[in-house]
Amino acid sequence: MGLMPVTQEEISIGVPMPWAIYDQNHTLLVAQGEIIRSQEQAETLLTQGAFRKLSWENAAENMGTAAIEELAPAQPLEAGKETKSHTATFSFEDIKLRVGDRLQIQPPSNLSQDRFLVKLIGYVPGATLLITTPVGDNGLRLALMEGETIVVRSFSGQNVFGFSATIERVCKIPFDYLHLSYPAEVRGIVIRKSHRVKTNIIATVQNVSPDAPQEPMSGLISNLSADGAAVDARRELGKKGSELTLVFRITLHNVEAYLKIKVLVRAVLEHETNAELIRHGVEFLNIQPNDNVILQSMIYQQMIENPHNLA
Repeated sequence: MGLMPVTQEEISIGVPMPWAIYDQNHTLLVAQGEIIRSQEQAETLLTQGAFRKLSWENAAENMGTAAIEELAPAQPLEAGKETKSHTATFSFEDIKLRVGDRLQIQPPSNLSQDRFLVKLIGYVPGATLLITTPVGDNGLRLALMEGETIVVRSFSGQNVFGFSATIERVCKIPFDYLHLSYPAEVRGIVIRKSHRVKTNIIATVQNVSPDAPQEPMSGLISNLSADGAAVDARRELGKKGSELTLVFRITLHNVEAYLKIKVLVRAVLEHETNAELIRHGVEFLNIQPNDNVILQSMIYQQMIENPHNLA
């Protein structure tokens, strides 16, 4: 289960909580629907560290934002051919978007450096694409003009897509929405589960095997994939076949997530470059959907923003 911090603004006194509150060790502090009776109780929770479950929807949204932030259409590729950077061309129909799906748009740089989430209203193949008008943090719609070019990005499953579009019509009746030019070509990155990226994440490790020492140990996650990791440590964390629990924190698009994942030690090896370290190859066991989304998110982000970190 992934966790994200609860802010003071999210706690309302005397109102049933819309979600449960945990500490960083995933211990339940306040059940969903329970009422926080006083400001003192709220401050106590926040002081000791209050977290809520990073939901599938929120995690997916964060994944999409972090992963596609730097994806922009480049020079045309030969149709259907994939490059060394795993970028390929698609048709708009290949994205298989549905009405109501969220998209991210990047407006002209002279208007804003921010990215905005919008919703797909509909499209007419070969003619037009309809989206809601982006709204800023101040609640005002973004002052986009007809004829301007924006970049549209989408996250879908294990694919990240991006394309340029021209604003053909700014509509205000019966509500604010935009007509965009229909994309002739979509650039996409296909991420597969087996991709592994280099990391430098400190983890607390607990060997849960019956005959293992019960004190927590420290390790460094040096590379990571959606189904396993390499964990380096100054002492052996467990024999091959041992079960461990990894607890670590990652930050994605300014959201901190705490993961607690059971793993199986598949290999215990000498470190390639540091004789003082022991490398453990571990496989994730029964990983929860939320945690899987968070891990996929980190892999997307690293592959797009730091492709040299592929392991």
